[in-house]
Parts: sequence; structure tokens; C-alpha cells
Amino acid sequence: METLSKFIEKINTEEKFSGVLHYERPMSFHTSFKIGGNADVYLRPDKDIFLDYSRKLLLEAKKEGIPVFILGAGANILVSDKGIRGIVLDTGSYEGIIGEIKQPSGEETIEVKVLSGTGVDAFVDKLSSFSLSGMEFLAGMPGSIGGAVWMNARCYGKSISDVLLETEILDEEFRIKTIPALKEDFDYKKSPFQAKENLILSASFSLQHADRGDILDLMGFNRQDRREKGHFRHPSAGSAFKNNGDFGEPTGKIIDDLGLKGFSIGGAMVSPLHGNIVFNTGDAGAIDVKKLLDEVARRVKEERGFTLESEILFIGEW
Repeated sequence: METLSKFIEKINTEEKFSGVLHYERPMSFHTSFKIGGNADVYLRPDKDIFLDYSRKLLLEAKKEGIPVFILGAGANILVSDKGIRGIVLDTGSYEGIIGEIKQPSGEETIEVKVLSGTGVDAFVDKLSSFSLSGMEFLAGMPGSIGGAVWMNARCYGKSISDVLLETEILDEEFRIKTIPALKEDFDYKKSPFQAKENLILSASFSLQHADRGDILDLMGFNRQDRREKGHFRHPSAGSAFKNNGDFGEPTGKIIDDLGLKGFSIGGAMVSPLHGNIVFNTGDAGAIDVKKLLDEVARRVKEERGFTLESEILFIGEW
């Protein structure tokens, strides 16, 4: 830890750091599960220095072999009870509800650019105030824009990649690059960024003007549907397992049919309302959630022959 603290001190002095810095920071403060051991170092650079600071930090950390975990809103991850070694770089201060709106000449579509740290739900709300349609399917979803692009977030039959135009990144050589969104590079909850060490800086989307009342109605319907499925009843990471068309029915229904709604291990529970949501009922450790997910997957494999794929990312020392 002494070596790591000296490294941080050196970077912070050279880059005139401003923002939030913690050593031994509980990651339970930064995940939607409200679970997670300590990160050795937690950094949240202020917005005005975020890009230059992050470039320097990532470059020097790579040279020194120090791992850096890029944190969005912590909405799709389970951090180990043992925590995260190295540095957690929080993109939360790197946000801008609407960065740029433009309409290409002769086009009906509207291009909207937004910084990666922006909350998904807040962004969707802001779009509605401009009567811009195309992302209502994300209403009520936790997480950041950067995380949603990285995961190619999907719900209600639509994916981020359906409206994504391009993504601005800091690439493996720490250069700013703009990556066009090519359909062949994306799949069900898959993006090209999952196989690379990129820092997503911003994303641009193709949207349309529509009646604001219709937009709000659809957003309200989606949010209510999430409430009825129990997304917000207790801390969770949303859907626990991916759907698979080869199964013939949604994963949640398969788990429901096996009688696993309400099944619990320690403080972790399968939602009584929806089989594909796992809760922290208040005192769960990461190991409780992991054991519960493993047991659900085991029973589905044993009873139905299907191999479930986790949608939740397991982060830290396991």
C-alpha cells in the first residue's frame, strides 16, 4: 500500500489533482447491490481534469503494472467481499446530461452526444424535455451511459446499439478515438469494448422528435413494469442472468417454474416477484449472492439442461 500511495501522490502532484480520493474505500458505497469490500484506492477526478488526469493515470499505471478498474454507476457488478486491489477510477464526475444536439442537413434524425459518466435514467429524462424519442426503453434503468454502451444494455426488445452512432474512447495507446457503431460489432449484451482496455468518454445517439406525451407515457410504462418486477424493492443489479433464445422462454420464467422465487442463501434472495432478479435483503455479503447465483444456475442445469450465463460481472478478488 505504501508503494501505491506514493504512486498516487506522484500522479496527483504532477496533474494537480482535484476531486475525491480515498484509501481503503468500501465499494458497498458505490454499487447498486450495496455490497463490496475495500478498494485499495478510490479516485473520482473532477470533471475539468478528468480526461487529462485519467490519461496520465492509466498510462503510468500500465507502466507500473498497477491494475485500474473503471467504475461507472456500479449497477451491473458484484464486488468481492475481499475488495479490489489497485485503483478504482470512478467516471461519475465525468457527466453532462446533454453534451451536443445537432440535426444533419436534410436528415430527420437528431444526433445527441453525452458524456460517459451521465446516469442513464437522468439522460432519458432530459431527452424527454426536448421531445426526443428513441431511448425510452432505458427509463428507470440504473447505471451510466458508459456502462450501458459497454454492456450494450438491452430491455423491452431494444438495445443501445440500435440507436448508437459512435463512441469516443481513450484507446489502449491512450489516444482519443471515435469509433463508429457498426451493427456487426454488437450482439445481445455484447459490445466490442468488452474485449479491449478502453475508457469510454462519450457516446452519440440517433434519435427522433416525437410527441412528448407519448414519450412520457412509454417511459412511465417501463418504469412501472420495473417496479412491479421488484427492481427497486431491495438493492440489486437488475437481471441476474442473460436470456437465451435457444431456451424457448425467458430465463426468469424458467427460474420461476422451478419454484425458486423467494429462495435465499444468507442475506441474498431471489425476488419473490421475478425469478431473474436477486436481492441483497440488507445484510448479504458478496459470497451469499455468488452462492445463490451458482445454486440457481446448478438447478436450472440439472432440471432443464440449460447453462445460464451470468449478466452480473464479478469484480475484485474472488
